[in-house]
Amino acid sequence: MIRRTAPATGRPRPAPASRGRAPVADRANAVHPGAWWLWAIGLAAAASRTTNPLLLGLIVGVAGYVVAARRTDAPWARAYLAFVKLGLFVLAIRVLFSVLLGAPIPGTRLLFTLPEVPLPDWAKGIRIGGRVYAEQLVFAVYQGAKLATLLICVGAANALANPARLLKSLPGALYEAGVAVVVAMTFAPNLVADVARLRTARRLRGRSTGGPRAMAQIGLPVLEGALERSVAVAASMDARGYGRTASVPAAVRHTTTALTLGGLLGVCAGTYTLLAAEGAAYGLPLLVGGLAAAVAGLRLGGRRTVRTRYRPDRFGARSWLVAGSGAVVAALMVWAVSYAPGALEPGVVPLTAPVLPLWPAAGVLIGLLPAFVAPVPPSARAAQESP
Repeated sequence: MIRRTAPATGRPRPAPASRGRAPVADRANAVHPGAWWLWAIGLAAAASRTTNPLLLGLIVGVAGYVVAARRTDAPWARAYLAFVKLGLFVLAIRVLFSVLLGAPIPGTRLLFTLPEVPLPDWAKGIRIGGRVYAEQLVFAVYQGAKLATLLICVGAANALANPARLLKSLPGALYEAGVAVVVAMTFAPNLVADVARLRTARRLRGRSTGGPRAMAQIGLPVLEGALERSVAVAASMDARGYGRTASVPAAVRHTTTALTLGGLLGVCAGTYTLLAAEGAAYGLPLLVGGLAAAVAGLRLGGRRTVRTRYRPDRFGARSWLVAGSGAVVAALMVWAVSYAPGALEPGVVPLTAPVLPLWPAAGVLIGLLPAFVAPVPPSARAAQESP
């Protein structure tokens, strides 16, 4: 008996996902880049609500675990480590400024005294040097850790989201501004990739990769590569008709401007009233109305842009889960401010040891959901299956 088989199409079929495991990522099931940014913004919003170093460290751990589990081999995926180093640098600078310039925190535990520089009478309230107390150092560490965590959350989004796909998903009215933003966002990842490539080349030639002289010799090729890349980007943008617009009636242009500006003002006013102690009752309707007006203005403004989308990215169920996990983390942290403010903002006067609140910590752990529901990059799946 002859068994008929389906004709070969030449297109490889994706490997089926094992039970209980996420599938291998491809263009059809990849997480939308906007979902990764919404997830990271949710973690950053949660970090902005607390100075507890234990919760901030937990947020950094959640972001790092998701990046390690779901990042690809693309150049921008290496940006996370660079943002971690930048966050540590910001923390060190914040502590150094507190030591040199002081802080408006009364202290009782004197650590050491620096030579104080005398200042004129018009500079009262400012000092350089002087006494350094434990309370002001702890306060500086808390504030610096918050800033570092915000930077690390941005680095996680840069490492996970494809900037080209993110640009393709923008509305037509924001396309030109989006190109500039994407070029700016890809500058740091490409810079990190160039530095790593040049350091590897120097190491293979038996040359040192550390020290001021080595960094100066690496910096010139990196700058040259950045200039060449900018010229190539400008040429490609010109070849694709960047800046070309269609003719739109004046009434439509005026309506678009009014809706966009009015919507953005409504969003700002609604967000401010929601964050303020009073006015939350009318803050939500104002925010929703502003968002609706801004979306309508952007859709009208998209008529001026002559461009098409090839195979647009879909915001599927996994993308909604990724974005929703970040939103839930932010919402739970905002709710925790009302019932456990002392745990989220540890006191420094008097100096007390921070404690890890149970429910806010459990809410932060929801941010680990993308590490289990997002499709696995092919390189990560190959590393998992290799002996």
